[in-house]
Parts: sequence; C-alpha cells; structure tokens
Amino acid sequence: MAEGKSLTQLGDLEIFARVVSAGSQSAAARSLGMKPAVISKSVKRLEERLGVRLFQRTTRQMSLTEAGQGFYARVLAILAGVEEAEAFAMGRGARMQGILKISAPTSFGRMHIAPHLMPFMERYPDLSVNLILSDDFVDLIGGGYDLAIRIGEQADSTLVARRLAPVRRVLCAAPAYLDRHGTPETLADLKRHICLKPHNNDIWRLVGAEGPISFRPEGRLFTNSSEVIREAVLSGMGIALRSTWDVGEELKSGALRQVLPWIEGSKTVALAAVYPSRQFLPAKVRAFIDYLGDLYGPVPYWER
Repeated sequence: MAEGKSLTQLGDLEIFARVVSAGSQSAAARSLGMKPAVISKSVKRLEERLGVRLFQRTTRQMSLTEAGQGFYARVLAILAGVEEAEAFAMGRGARMQGILKISAPTSFGRMHIAPHLMPFMERYPDLSVNLILSDDFVDLIGGGYDLAIRIGEQADSTLVARRLAPVRRVLCAAPAYLDRHGTPETLADLKRHICLKPHNNDIWRLVGAEGPISFRPEGRLFTNSSEVIREAVLSGMGIALRSTWDVGEELKSGALRQVLPWIEGSKTVALAAVYPSRQFLPAKVRAFIDYLGDLYGPVPYWER
C-alpha cells in the first residue's frame, strides 16, 4: 500500500510540474494526453496532502503562490534526480531527449548563441531547443525555463548561477561624432557631450584608476531596445557604454573608437547561466552550460 501511495505521489508531482510549465491545467492535460478532470483532481489531491494552496486561480489564468514557487523548485530537483537515475540505470547517460527551454538577452542570443546551436543540436539529435530572446528578466520557474543566460550581477538568491565569461564594457563613439564634437579627455568632459542612455535608463557604473565611478548619461534618445542604442552610436549620434561582445568587430574595424580608455564598465558584471536551485541538474541543462562554457572560455573569442 505504501509503495502504491509513493507512486501516486510521484505522478502528482509530475502533473503539477507540467501544469506550471504549460501554464494551465487544460494545456497540461493536452500535452499529457489526459482528461482535464484527472489533472484537476491530481492538483487538488496534492494541495490537500500539503495543506497549502499552490496556485492562485482566476477565470483567465493560474499563477503560483509563494509556497507554490518554492515547492516547484524542489519538485524539479526531485524529478531531475529521477530522470538522472533512470538514465544511469538504463545506460542512457549520454543521450539527451525532450525540450531544452532557454531564455537569453536579445542581442547576445542573436549574436553569440544562435550561430552556435547547430553543433550542439547535431551532437544531441533527440533534443529540441526552445530559445526565447528577451531583454527582460523572465521568471524561470513560472515560465517553465530550464535555464537563462544573463548579463549582470546575480541578485536572486533562489537561483544558482554559473559564470561563463567576463563582460568588458567600454565607452565608444563613431569617428563622425568625434570629428564634429571633439574627443573627451576627462570624465568631466562627458557632461558636454551627447551620451546615449542605456535601454533600461540605468546609470553608467564605471571604474577608473581611482575606483568606482557613477555617471548618469544625458541624452534625448529614449528606447527599450539595446539594439537601438547600438545603431545610434554607430550612426554617430553620441557616446555609449557598450560591451565588447556587442561592438568588438566595430572597434577592430575602426567603425567605433574607444574614448577615455582608462575608464571602463564595472568589473562585477559577468555572463552567467542561471537555473533554479536543485541538487541534480538534468543532463540536458548541464550539457548546454558546459557547451557554452567551453565555447566562450576565460578569454571569449570576441576579445581575441
């Protein structure tokens, strides 16, 4: 009896995880080939057993409660452990199956992930990749993502981050802009120049010989797209703080020139793979993170 109960509980956990990743009970039912009533009964049984509400329900959508979010992260660990144990027992440790759902920044994903997907997918022909590009910090758990590639300082303590590569950011401008407005020679000179605000309207966090520097750029261009800022600096509109992974080729060709080269972006910013905290990573997630880590390395190819 106890054994049968354990199997039922494991099935409820799998259904719960599918409801979260699918976004609704009806979508989970379709993906699992089950009746919606079976899915609803499973979720209700799980909530009654735990004595907590896992979902906030409205007429249009379901969202995880705070307890549900924490429970989901731990359920993923359990299911990942089961998957890994099965793969080991069946001798399929190197075989990747299913869908790998990844979130990545728009520009970086287009420039430095998409061109390198083919070798990875050829290596694992049974694995599908769902790459979602967005400059927003997506909810990994709520969105059913396996991992996210992020650029910045890791702030969410509920997630695990593996550093993939350093991010070097420099002040730069097009030669046409510098010919018209002159080249700044000190940080104070920037106040007399057109400085292109980041797409998130954040301040420039810089570091120089005397330590950290904060500078708020002032300009008339407002946008929610980092790629718009990139095109603006290339067109000669002003000075921008850009990552070398983004404008390395332009700096090399002379389409952009570095200004105030003794001042760069904060060294605490890095490229990282972020995933829900869990004891065992699914093999497909570990394989993709290792692939990117080997691809970029401690000195990424865009720096070489």
